[in-house]
Amino acid sequence: MTELKESRDDPFAVNLAALAVLDDRGVVAGWSRRAQDLLGHPDTAVIGRRAFEVLVDPRDRPAAREAAAECRRAGGWFGMLTVRHRDGRLVPMGLRAHELSREGGVREWFLAGAPAADVLEWQRDRAVLDGLYRQCPIGLVVHGPDLRLLRVNRAIERFSGVPAADFRGLPTGRMLVPDDERKAVDRVREVMETGRPLVYSEQFARLEQDPARERVVLVSSFRMEDPSGRVLGVAEMIEDITERHRAQRRLALLDQAGSRLGTTLDVAETARELAEVMVPHLADHASVDLLQSVTRGEELARALPGPVVRLGACGVGAQQPGPPHPQGDPVDFAPDSPEAVCLAEGRPVLEPVLPPDRLSMAGRKGAHGPDPGVHSLIVVPLAARGMTLGVMTLWRSRRPDPFEADDLTLAQELASRAAVAIDNARRFTQQQQTAFTLQSSLLPRAVPDQSAVEVALRYLPASAAPGLGGDWFDVIPLSGARVALVVGDVVGRGIHAAATMGRLRTAVHTLASLDLEPDEVLSRLDDLVLMLAAEQEAAGERPVVEQVVGATCLYAVYDPVSRRCSVARAGHLPPVVTAPDGHAAPLDLPAGPPLGLGGLPFEAREIELAEGSLLCLYTNGVIGERHADADAGLSRLCAALTRPADALEQTCRTVLQWLVPSRPTDDVALLIARTRTLPPEDVASWRLPPEPASAARARALTSAKLAEWGLEHLAFTTELIASELVTNVYRYAGGPATLRLIRDRSLVCEVSDTSHTSPHLRRARTTDEGGRGLFLVAQMTDRWGTRYTREGKTVWTEQLLAGAPT
Repeated sequence: MTELKESRDDPFAVNLAALAVLDDRGVVAGWSRRAQDLLGHPDTAVIGRRAFEVLVDPRDRPAAREAAAECRRAGGWFGMLTVRHRDGRLVPMGLRAHELSREGGVREWFLAGAPAADVLEWQRDRAVLDGLYRQCPIGLVVHGPDLRLLRVNRAIERFSGVPAADFRGLPTGRMLVPDDERKAVDRVREVMETGRPLVYSEQFARLEQDPARERVVLVSSFRMEDPSGRVLGVAEMIEDITERHRAQRRLALLDQAGSRLGTTLDVAETARELAEVMVPHLADHASVDLLQSVTRGEELARALPGPVVRLGACGVGAQQPGPPHPQGDPVDFAPDSPEAVCLAEGRPVLEPVLPPDRLSMAGRKGAHGPDPGVHSLIVVPLAARGMTLGVMTLWRSRRPDPFEADDLTLAQELASRAAVAIDNARRFTQQQQTAFTLQSSLLPRAVPDQSAVEVALRYLPASAAPGLGGDWFDVIPLSGARVALVVGDVVGRGIHAAATMGRLRTAVHTLASLDLEPDEVLSRLDDLVLMLAAEQEAAGERPVVEQVVGATCLYAVYDPVSRRCSVARAGHLPPVVTAPDGHAAPLDLPAGPPLGLGGLPFEAREIELAEGSLLCLYTNGVIGERHADADAGLSRLCAALTRPADALEQTCRTVLQWLVPSRPTDDVALLIARTRTLPPEDVASWRLPPEPASAARARALTSAKLAEWGLEHLAFTTELIASELVTNVYRYAGGPATLRLIRDRSLVCEVSDTSHTSPHLRRARTTDEGGRGLFLVAQMTDRWGTRYTREGKTVWTEQLLAGAPT
């Protein structure tokens, strides 16, 4: 038989209390050993004597008589009295008296006493326990060993809306939805079997009678045992933290949105990020619809909203509502739909319970709306800087609880943050488009007609860097059937870099029209960059080093008659030359300083190129000079150029595939030219002495050669041109003249001499005998000009041939 052990916390337990029995006259009839220990009186000293005489001090007798009278009237009494110890001191005691009935109507009184301090402590413990059940705001649930409820407090009653008495005897978790019930049973069983307490565990506690309402509780559980160690059940402290949980979830969502939204300056990507942030934390499905003008980076009008496209959509579950349209397709909202109202009026719409006739029908004719399971809806405007950019729609179908006002507040906060990011992306798109428009207008749109080289061009803007770069290239026809090939790079990005590039390109065109040598062109271009830098400093703009200093350029002139190519560079990468046999190597060329340093010379190198050679000009985006080993990149470029006979377009594709990633980090400018040579029979040259008869000889030689070429219809004008130019050499240069005719897309007539004096048009008076030659030349030709060399100058003219492009 198991020994019954009393609780050590109860001061009136049999093994802890001082016990005594009094008869109806107050005479002590029984005295326990514990009473002797507490008060010092042995049983022989008190049994048979009146308790008032032995145990009560005379000063306390009125209170004792009042307690005795109350005990007789009520049949029992509990309270505090002072009892006299054997040594005379007074001991405060807590006393409890009960009436005992004997045969024959004899009454006796059973007294149990304990030190007042122990009784008061015990009373406080009982008050705490009573408060837990009656007044404590935290729920208390007691489970029996059979996993049935023994008792719950009033907090559980308020939490569930069910009277506390109705819980008694129910299986654990019976009033919860099945999923939460199973977890509650597992939790209690684990604590009961292992004895390990569970502290502050978050659990869902959705009631079966109200499954749509989300409830989250904080549970702490411990196993109950009696003094003998027998398991009595499990007690649980349950705190309703639903609002706290929602607040934490909202803060977490705001934090997540802050780290995800606006990570890129891309309108569509930001819209997709917003939709993905919302699901599944706030909604089961989210869609983001923006005005088409926003996606194109256009300025927004305050008039009625225009067409809308869906750029972001996200949903959970195979049967959940998906985006009515493929992302980016136009969306047509019904006039009375929540989305149309929100877009037109700029105010949010909350419909906690969505009736069937209010399901969103966003889409084209015949497009499906959301899944019929949708029961709650939020639509908020995406507004920034006073303008509505679009709307965000949130639906719930899987989660049973409807949207609330707090959900709307959270959705508006997230939409507001996203709208600013979207508007920033829109502005960036607008700036990019402006810069691209500027840059595309500055770059050559087509290769000009010329016979010197066959050209293929490629330009790829950097996809990862903000703004545009200053890379450019150009093909400029020159006199004498020659051509200038140019490539350059302006340090910096954005509209400033593009504008600077345009100014440099225009300057190169102007300098090229002067037919200067490549090194002289770069020297003059360097002066221009210094002037631009001075203008920026005078205007108080950003530091010069950010936009101008560091610009590089390579300038090459190829002559298809002599097959000579003169090249100079200003801090730019060397060109790669591929011989007809396929050998490709960078041209050994002095680097020269970047443009804008000033005071340093540039040096040109002249080489002879066989017909069919490749000349490759490029910027550092091709070989990755800024981010990788430039020598390795240059070697890969040479390897990609070893097939000169391939079509140039194919060669360009090969270079880009081998060296340039799909999303380049730097702008790429690539120019590949295949050299041509004019047939010797299309060029004629004569050296004429400085004498008056040279003009007549020039006319005769010109007439004969044009007859040989079948260009008799140009004989008169060309003879006159040659005669006037040779005469000018005789009169003003004082040395021999060289006459050259070139049959190309136009008929070129050149007269060279050793003088550097510039010929110029002047107005001849009626009495003047000369001064009309160059005026006649200018009137009879399509173009004319003068170019200078180290040996002298050349005056040239061009007449378009029949069938040649103008």
